[in-house]
Amino acid sequence: MNDPFAAPATQIVEVDARFLQSPEPFERTIEALDRLQPGGELLLLIHREPHPLYQMLRESGYRYRAQQNDEGFWSIRIRQVTRNG
Repeated sequence: MNDPFAAPATQIVEVDARFLQSPEPFERTIEALDRLQPGGELLLLIHREPHPLYQMLRESGYRYRAQQNDEGFWSIRIRQVTRNG
């Protein structure tokens, strides 16, 4: 399978969910994914690592890359995996 992050994103949608209470970060992320265009990327900013989201993403055909910054916040890039690559 090709790396979905190899090509530049055609659209970047940012969801800043830092300090939001559950389930709002999850709900905002799902709403943004529903609006994401093919080739687009969702950038989720959040104050803790969202392990339940990771499982849902894998099961729904998405790939993600997560990175924690020096302040302890998480930056998670999410893209849908295409059937052609």
